[in-house]
Amino acid sequence: MILFPAIDLKDGACVRLYKGEMEKATVFNTSPADQAGQFKAMGCPWLHVVDLNGAFAGKPVNAQAVEEILAVMGSDVPVQLGGGIRDHATIDLWLDKGVRRVILGTIAVRDPALVKDACRRHPGRVVVGIDARDGMVAVEGWAETSELSALDLALKFEDAGVAAIVYTDIDRDGALTGCNVEATAALADRISTPVIASGGVSSIDDIKALKAVESSGIEGVISGRAIYDGRLDLAEALAVLNG
Repeated sequence: MILFPAIDLKDGACVRLYKGEMEKATVFNTSPADQAGQFKAMGCPWLHVVDLNGAFAGKPVNAQAVEEILAVMGSDVPVQLGGGIRDHATIDLWLDKGVRRVILGTIAVRDPALVKDACRRHPGRVVVGIDARDGMVAVEGWAETSELSALDLALKFEDAGVAAIVYTDIDRDGALTGCNVEATAALADRISTPVIASGGVSSIDDIKALKAVESSGIEGVISGRAIYDGRLDLAEALAVLNG
């Protein structure tokens, strides 16, 4: 399994939100590129980046910070990016700049055909982000909850060639209350697309619990606040996931 340390960008800084609320942001590093470099030095195999402002604006906002991160990571550590990517032009822009995989969330609900077309145009480089509140998909930077279940949305892309699905339990995101292992494994078990767990990772116990159900189809796990708070030791987590 892959460990994806998270860099969430708000107003050019590296932050973590509490349950997706922009006004409840904690700044952990004013230099996202420096933070990316630290993760690279620690041996992380991937980096997960989200343009939070972009998710609300519907277009890239923290582009400079993303480009600085890409420059630091180079070709050594692949970056997957989400937030405000809602058309082919933006998808092409980021993939051309060196992002390995783009994460499409809101547009996956609003325009599934665009996502499927993007998968055809960019094989293996499109990830669908499914952010759920009480099992229902949230969009527009989590500001709106749709009437679509996480499973129903995932099933729409079963044969589309999606590289992975990032499944986030919003009510646990940034709350350090433990990952929703049961819901993540249940989703992974119902679909053929690999699933990446996100939201609520609070300790090495969450990593071990996810590793134990890896066979359900869980490809990796994203962690942010637990790493920044020192609750999750990166070296220990990497050792568990690689075991």
